[in-house]
Amino acid sequence: MFEDEFKKDSDVRRGKYTTVSIPITLYNRIKELIKDTGFTSVSQFVTYILREVIASMEREKLESSMISEEEKKRIIEKLRKLGYI
Repeated sequence: MFEDEFKKDSDVRRGKYTTVSIPITLYNRIKELIKDTGFTSVSQFVTYILREVIASMEREKLESSMISEEEKKRIIEKLRKLGYI
């Protein structure tokens, strides 16, 4: 499961990486946390977590940009009053 998530990114398959610095204490905590899991490295775990967080934030942003049915009705009514509909 985790390996599939890690391999999804086309940049990963092409070997394109960058370095992100985290505190050593956090690195060590993650290293301990992922023992006996499907994660083979701290980088793999951090990549997985960041993908999850970013996907969640993108969903929230998309949902917040969508207008409600109530707003749609108000807009349609305004357009109707202005003679556009």
